[in-house]
Amino acid sequence: MVDHSTATHHWQKGTLMERDVDLLIVGAGPTGLFAAYYAGFREMNVAVVDALPEPGGQVTAMYPEKMIFDVAGFPAVRGRDLVNGLVEQAAQFKPAYLLGRQARTCESTEDGLRVGLADGSVINAKAVLITAGMGEFNPRPLPAGDGWLGRGMVHFVPVLAEHAGQHVVIVGGGDSAFDWALALHPIAASVKIVHRRANFRAHAATVRQVRELGVEIITDAEVLALRGEPLSEVDVKVKGGDARTLPAQTVVAALGFTADLGPIESWGLELDHRAVLVDTTMKTKLDRIYAAGDVAQYPGKVKLIATGFGEAATAVNNIAVALNPSAHLFPGHSSDGT
Repeated sequence: MVDHSTATHHWQKGTLMERDVDLLIVGAGPTGLFAAYYAGFREMNVAVVDALPEPGGQVTAMYPEKMIFDVAGFPAVRGRDLVNGLVEQAAQFKPAYLLGRQARTCESTEDGLRVGLADGSVINAKAVLITAGMGEFNPRPLPAGDGWLGRGMVHFVPVLAEHAGQHVVIVGGGDSAFDWALALHPIAASVKIVHRRANFRAHAATVRQVRELGVEIITDAEVLALRGEPLSEVDVKVKGGDARTLPAQTVVAALGFTADLGPIESWGLELDHRAVLVDTTMKTKLDRIYAAGDVAQYPGKVKLIATGFGEAATAVNNIAVALNPSAHLFPGHSSDGT
């Protein structure tokens, strides 16, 4: 694992500052991290701000142990490993990370943009690239799990080993629920999925894999109660049937989440369902503000990590020309001259 304290430059959390940079990247997910590398390649002085305390965005927060299959060049790559590689790639250009700090305000100045952070710090940037993914997200609650968060119930599984040898009940029918089932099955004492419907939102191939492993999937069912101190049992009722009790030291409430762009929505950008509209250069309607990754929207957009990487390069190259009209849009390949 990359040591983020040495591979990157951090500004100490809680220290108020005013700092000038060429490019401020808002969002430290995969797209933002690749943009930090590429902007460094284009010889820009870069800072990256994110409300989360670690780089990696949703990958780090939600599925660091999940295998990702649609990143070019990797038959499969674990989320945590992808983030570590991106951090290491960007580190050669020494971007500054402002983690655990939310970007609140953005106003135009004579020389660029003035971005205010939640802690009172100010970043003066010649351009801003928004790579905020789906924005700020909050897990949907499990009604029966009220009061159990941190006492046996979790929404995400950042460290698989913590659940080794445990009986795990996963509630939900989406990709996350089935991904956790695949990941936990080899190490848990048992894994069961409980879903309120007979149909699933998860990818059909993943559902098939889980079934082939022999994981019990209880459909048309709801969780009635969590019991024990510490948690030891879960009561489940199937529609039209009797309630049954399942052993459980962990309940994973994978019921999806709500998301919004937070303060970015007040910046005056043109929005479409929590996404920022951009043109073919990834520029927004506001001067010197660009967007890339899942937060960016245009006709025909496909939301993949691979798409975000390409959009990051497109945005950074166009930002380079916007800041210096004599610069070339295409700088050549990073392998040139080696």
